[in-house]
Amino acid sequence: MDWTSVTLEYCSAPSGGAEEFSFQANGWGADIANKLARKCDVVNRGLSGYNSRWARIILPRLLSSHSSADNNNNIAAVTVFFGANDCALEDKNPQQHVPVQEYSENLKEISRLLASSGVSADRVIFITPPPVHEAAWEKECILKGCPLNRHNSAAGQYAQACVQAAGQCGADVLDLWTLMQKDGQDYTVYLSDGLHLSARGNQFVAQHLWGLLESRVADLPFILPYWGDVDAKDPESSLLCDQ
Repeated sequence: MDWTSVTLEYCSAPSGGAEEFSFQANGWGADIANKLARKCDVVNRGLSGYNSRWARIILPRLLSSHSSADNNNNIAAVTVFFGANDCALEDKNPQQHVPVQEYSENLKEISRLLASSGVSADRVIFITPPPVHEAAWEKECILKGCPLNRHNSAAGQYAQACVQAAGQCGADVLDLWTLMQKDGQDYTVYLSDGLHLSARGNQFVAQHLWGLLESRVADLPFILPYWGDVDAKDPESSLLCDQ
């Protein structure tokens, strides 16, 4: 029996917590997993605070832990969600900052590493950083004893680089930075503190990501038969029929 999976590789993105903790209540990862219940596994590989430079280093280990190219052929999609930590201002947050050109190259290398492990580019979805509400995030920074360390304009540069890298790799892209600010809407409702996703932000990500995922998983059958279809007198004939 083949078990298909959707791997959520979103180690950094909107400030760390939004990806590592996306499986918490009302998280966008939990929403996607719920939609795919009994159709495939949704694997969380989010690492709070990480940037694309560090992800590029550890990705081979993550891929090897998936065991084999045969297993990777059963991956329906991989999301690559970086940028909000990379775009931290170099003079205010050098530990997380990654120059935009290196960020772009890291995304391309991540795509190449995935392809070499059997995950083709048409199964990869890049996700850009969302916008930053500087006034709200500055308050959080001050509480932590540091100055404002991110600008929305910088997040936009990294979002643009992500969109371009996706196009060059042949991958899909979910441009949160643009979508959340489209038509002058109040994007602050999507952020809990100016940087991390709010409940509405998680819902926004889940809704738009599902739009890219749905066609990829539409034909997946349910794993194992419906309970009412199991032969009670000979359950093995129903439950082991694919082995």
